[in-house]
Amino acid sequence: MFKTKIKPYLSVHRLLAFAGLVVLVFLSIQTSLGAQSFTQGYGADETLQRGMIIKIKESDTTKVEPVTYETADKMHGLVVDPNDAPVTISSEGKKVFVANSGHYDVLVTTQNGAINPGDYVAVSALHGIGMKAGTKELVVVGRALGSFDGKSGAIGSAEIKDSAGKTSKVSIGLVSLDISVSRNPNLKLEEPNLPEFLRQASEAIAGKKVNPVRVYIGTIIFVISSIIAAVLLYSGVRSGIISIGRNPLSKKSIIRSMFQVVITGLIIFVTGLFGVYLILKL
Repeated sequence: MFKTKIKPYLSVHRLLAFAGLVVLVFLSIQTSLGAQSFTQGYGADETLQRGMIIKIKESDTTKVEPVTYETADKMHGLVVDPNDAPVTISSEGKKVFVANSGHYDVLVTTQNGAINPGDYVAVSALHGIGMKAGTKELVVVGRALGSFDGKSGAIGSAEIKDSAGKTSKVSIGLVSLDISVSRNPNLKLEEPNLPEFLRQASEAIAGKKVNPVRVYIGTIIFVISSIIAAVLLYSGVRSGIISIGRNPLSKKSIIRSMFQVVITGLIIFVTGLFGVYLILKL
């Protein structure tokens, strides 16, 4: 009589292969969702076009509105077509769909010049519409994947006013964008204004142009050291003279103490001057 050996259906190799397949599927889904993240539905009190840059409405967090140049720090994302996203989260009455990551088209202008791939996009003078980010914009909505020069692909135009009140005409178009609301990497903070006499004095000491922040720090150190030295000198000399008048026999020891106080005050003053020199020179 022969015995038949039956192989188990689930072997170790099959289990490992199945686990590997699950991992690959999971990674592919994660990669897909990372490139095109989900969108969320919001309400709005006005008509918002696809590609507009928006922020959450402060009085009602279930609604959104176009972001402005002044409210750029509250930037939230981009109005998108829900059909372009793999996952959409929404509820009844929420007809504006917003994405804050992924690749979508953004409305832009030529206010700050032509946009090229790799340029950062910030909000322009037109509410909810972007432009090429310069060095003054605090927040950017993302990085351009395409280009727009205002000639080819223009879908409209508008007139804007600059800070000086001068009116100029700009073109409006769409550019593919990698959304990533963040601080502008090209931001350069404006240097504080420096009084002319401080500028001249610092340059004379350092022999070169000095950062205004260093000048102000040096000025503070100079003032503090001067005040401390002056207080020591005044109080030391005054106390010494009064003590000599009250006790003439201790004149030598009192003068010695006065001399020590004067030396201490001068050391503090000279140390402050040396510190100022180092701050300006280095």
